[in-house]
Amino acid sequence: MAEQPQSASSGSEFFEKERARLVGEIGQSMEQIITNLNLLNRNLEGVVAVGKEFESVSTLWRIASDSTRSTAKEPTEGQ
Repeated sequence: MAEQPQSASSGSEFFEKERARLVGEIGQSMEQIITNLNLLNRNLEGVVAVGKEFESVSTLWRIASDSTRSTAKEPTEGQ
C-alpha cells in the first residue's frame, strides 16, 4: 500500500507538467492570434483610408450621373 501514494504523486506530477506545457502552448497561440488580429486591423484601416480617398470621386460621378439622368428624363421643347 505504500506504492499508491507514489503512483498518485507521479500521476499528479505528470498532470502538473502536462498542464504547464498546455498553458504555455495556449499562451503562445493567443499571442499569435493577437499579432494576426493587429495585422488584420491595420489592413482594414488601410482599406478604409483608401475608400475615403475615393469618396470625393464617387460623389462627383454620382452628381454627373444624376444630372445626366435628369436631363434625359426632361421632355424636349419641340415636341
